[in-house]
Amino acid sequence: MPDSQPQPHQPPTNSADSTALLLCGARLTDGRTVDVRLSGGRIEAVGTSGSLAGHAARVDLSGYLLLPAPAEPHAHGDTALSADADGPLSYGIEDVQRRTTEAALLQLGHGATALRSHVRIGDVQGLGPMEAVLQARRSLRGLTDLTAVAVPRLLTGAAGADGLAMLRDAVKMGAAVVGGCPDLDPDPTGYTQTVLEVAAEQGCPVDLHTDGDDPARLARLAAMAGGLRPGVTIGPCGGLSRLPLDVATRAADQLAAAGVTVVCLPQGDCGALERRGLRTAPVRLLRTAGVRVAAGSGALRDVSNPVGRGDPLEAAYLLASQGGLRAQEAYESISTAARDALGLPEVRVEAGFPAELLAVRGDRLAGVLSLAYSRIVIHRGRVVARTSAVREYCDSAAAVALDLPRQGRSDPEP
Repeated sequence: MPDSQPQPHQPPTNSADSTALLLCGARLTDGRTVDVRLSGGRIEAVGTSGSLAGHAARVDLSGYLLLPAPAEPHAHGDTALSADADGPLSYGIEDVQRRTTEAALLQLGHGATALRSHVRIGDVQGLGPMEAVLQARRSLRGLTDLTAVAVPRLLTGAAGADGLAMLRDAVKMGAAVVGGCPDLDPDPTGYTQTVLEVAAEQGCPVDLHTDGDDPARLARLAAMAGGLRPGVTIGPCGGLSRLPLDVATRAADQLAAAGVTVVCLPQGDCGALERRGLRTAPVRLLRTAGVRVAAGSGALRDVSNPVGRGDPLEAAYLLASQGGLRAQEAYESISTAARDALGLPEVRVEAGFPAELLAVRGDRLAGVLSLAYSRIVIHRGRVVARTSAVREYCDSAAAVALDLPRQGRSDPEP
C-alpha cells in the first residue's frame, strides 16, 4: 500500500521564493484551523484556512495538529544504540559517529529538531568521542541542530589535572557546553567550582549530571551558579524525590532563586550516574517553586537502559500520566522549556518565529500525546522527516459501522 501521508505540491517554476512553504489546513491547540506560510527559515504569516495565496510549495495538514517542535536537552549519542554490541563497546571515531548520527536521526523522526548530547572525555578514549560527535554534528547540519557537552570524569586533585586540560581542549575543538558528573568526583564541590570557572572563562553554558539527593551539595551549587550566564542546567535530579518534602522544597527554592534549570528524565536514567533507585525529579514541586523544568530522553538502548525510543512525546506523555502535569504543561517541558535550556529562541505558531514545527495526526494535545503515530517534522522552514502510520480493522463490520479512525489514511488527491 503506498504511503498516503500528504506530500508537498511542486510550486510553479516562476516562484519568487524557492524556500517558501505553505502549510494548509493545520489545527492549532486553541482549536483554530489555519494556513501557515514559511520563508527563510521563519514563519512569515498565519491566516485562516484558504486565506494565504502565493506560489509556495504546499503541504496539506488537514487532520494534523501543528505544534512548536520539541528539542532534546539530554542525549548520550556516544553510547546510544549499543546495548546489543558484541564484546566491549567500541569508542572508535567511526563507531561513535555512526551511533550519534543514527540516534539523532531517530530523535529527529520523532520531532526533535535540536538536541544536546553529553560526551564523555578522558580515560583511554581521550578526545576521540568528542571528535566523532562533532563530525556527526557537521554531517547533520540542515537536518537537526546538535550541540555537544564535554563531560570529564575527574577534575580535582592530581588525577583531575588531565581532566581539566582535556576539558579546555574539548571547548577549543567545538564543544559548546561544559558539563560533568560532580557526584562521582572525590570533591563534588571542587568539581562544580572548576566547571563553573571554565564556563565563565570560555563563555559557555553549564550542564551537570547530579542525582540531587544531597541538599547541602545542591545549596552550594545554587550559590555558586547564581548569576552565571549563559546559564546552568542540572539533571536528572531523581534524588530530590527521595528527600523529605520540606527539604526538597527548600532545595527547589534555592535552585529557582539561582536561575538553575532542571532536566528530568521520565523515560529512565542515564549511565553517567550510579543508579540509586530510579525516580523522576519532583516536577510539580520544582515548577511550583519557579524552577524551569525540561524533559529529556537520557539513555537510549545502551548498557544502562537496554530499551528506549528517544521520543520527546513519550517523555511528555509520562509527565502527564504520572507526573501530574496537564497536557499543555507536559508538552511545554519538551518544547518551550527544552529550547530555553538549550539557549534557543522560543517558537510559537505566529509570524516572525522560527519555523521549527511538528505536525502530528490528531486534533487535541492529549490525544496526540497518547497516539502520536503519523508525524511531519519541519526544521528551518523545510520538511526534514516524515512518519506515516496506517491503522485498519480487518473484516470488522463494527469498525465500518462506527467509522473508527484509521491512522494515516486520507482520500487520494485528484
